[in-house]
Amino acid sequence: MRKTLLLFIALLPLLSFTAAHKFYVSATDIEYNEKNRSLQIISHVFIDDLEKLLKERYHPDLFLLKKGEHPKSDEFIERYFNDKFKIRVNGKEVELNYLGKEYDKDELLIYIEVTDVEPIQNIFVKNAVLTDIFPEQKNVIKVEYKGTIKSLLLTRSEVDGILKFSN
Repeated sequence: MRKTLLLFIALLPLLSFTAAHKFYVSATDIEYNEKNRSLQIISHVFIDDLEKLLKERYHPDLFLLKKGEHPKSDEFIERYFNDKFKIRVNGKEVELNYLGKEYDKDELLIYIEVTDVEPIQNIFVKNAVLTDIFPEQKNVIKVEYKGTIKSLLLTRSEVDGILKFSN
């Protein structure tokens, strides 16, 4: 019994650290559809993180649930992403079209499209999603263009970057 108690006391700091520690990360996939000349974007964010932000920013009674979510949740998500997520192709800012969202376990998949995209020489991506509420937030961006994949790791101190592609 005494050995068990000593082992428990020795492991207690590690257990409490593990329970309190959380990673703040999102992943955004951007793929160029050559046939449609469009960018198809899927942003993966944790539901609880986005819900916390939307509650603080837009409505304290907001819930993101498959059933029973707030009726304006799509409006708030679109507004937030339009503020925090920007793309420029070859130096020209493009319009983001929010298509909707889908629940996948503890993630929310945000679907966005950009139409009438010219062949890409370079793409600028700003992703400050969740960095305003979580200082340790990291946003991974993966861009696929004509079989070439490039990526960025964006943080609160570096919310944007440019990826160069040759034609």
